[in-house]
Amino acid sequence: MRIAMVGPFGFHPNKTMRSRALQLAKPLVRRGHEVMMIMPPWQTPDDAERIWTEEGVEIRYISLRGGIGRRTMRMVRQTLAWQPDIVHSFKPKAYSGLVAWWLWYFKRRRIGLVTDTDDWEGWGGWNEIAPYTRLQKRFFSWQEQWGLGHNHGLTVASRTLQSLAWANGKPPEKVYYLPNGPGIGVGATGESGQIRAELGLADRPVVLLYSRLFEFDSARLLAIMQQVQVSLPDLAILGVGSGLYQDEATEFRQLLADSSLNQAFVDVGWLDEDKLPGYLAAADAALYLMEDTLLNRAKCPVKLADMLSVGIPVVGEAVGQVPEYIQHRQSGLLRQSGDNEGLAADLAELLQDSELRTRLGVGARAHQTKNYSWSVLAETVEKIYEACLI
Repeated sequence: MRIAMVGPFGFHPNKTMRSRALQLAKPLVRRGHEVMMIMPPWQTPDDAERIWTEEGVEIRYISLRGGIGRRTMRMVRQTLAWQPDIVHSFKPKAYSGLVAWWLWYFKRRRIGLVTDTDDWEGWGGWNEIAPYTRLQKRFFSWQEQWGLGHNHGLTVASRTLQSLAWANGKPPEKVYYLPNGPGIGVGATGESGQIRAELGLADRPVVLLYSRLFEFDSARLLAIMQQVQVSLPDLAILGVGSGLYQDEATEFRQLLADSSLNQAFVDVGWLDEDKLPGYLAAADAALYLMEDTLLNRAKCPVKLADMLSVGIPVVGEAVGQVPEYIQHRQSGLLRQSGDNEGLAADLAELLQDSELRTRLGVGARAHQTKNYSWSVLAETVEKIYEACLI
């Protein structure tokens, strides 16, 4: 098959097209298909018109000349010129949503159109926290509702999105559950001991914080860590990544500075993908908080998949997809959202029990490999494409 994947933005700073679309595309190429990705790099305009290949996947950044209409049609023309059998539109919003709209009304009898949704974009979802204008929010909400129903097949990254699609009238047989695998390679973890030494962590118990900070209340995170610190005074918190929005990052920094945890926090910031496995594996355990909101229930957290795939035992809150990734006492530990004392107790237990950490880490890696590796998911999406061929 010839498969064109279109996205609403490029690889940076948003990660959907790299951590989901590209991760699907690579094993599809290995399975004998041709895949091209087409995106507008409007957040990194210096990359416009760049064309390159990664592991057999052709990637095209369009020119950003002109307005929204010209950019959309440029994506449409490049897509049609490639003569794909399937077009997979990632996120039913903005440019990819507009491309899907055009293809549905003018080419749906010639090209199989598949729409992918990995978040809830409208009201109750990203519209509530993203800095969009009111007009943009109304348009994105309309695009999402339209996109869920107008396609030959809908891939969804979470059970919540699956239910929302059904509730919006999409026939169940046209809705395909396609969760996320890890967004990083998982092999290069051997240098984690050296990284611990370089960071001055030595034999201290280390908890990983690998998050964009918007999924939870920072004050609650610090309250949990302070409870753990009572049992483990030499606790270290390894911070990897950065906040998605400046407000959350600033609030977290201020709360941290005013707490007893300031000296315990070791921040390595944003890292290149090839460095992530080693730094993640340098932690003994991780905490993954998720407030019980529609946005969190609908998302399929790649960062959680990253941690589990490198064998880190994670204490998580049972919201949305998390219970599918963490099997309690087999591949991690689960608590109900908001059970701060229980989460702190679980973290303290993990940090003091190396045998439990090892067992859960092995279980986490095995569960991810069996169910959520991209090679397994590529087999699933291949069958979806076959069902949607025109």
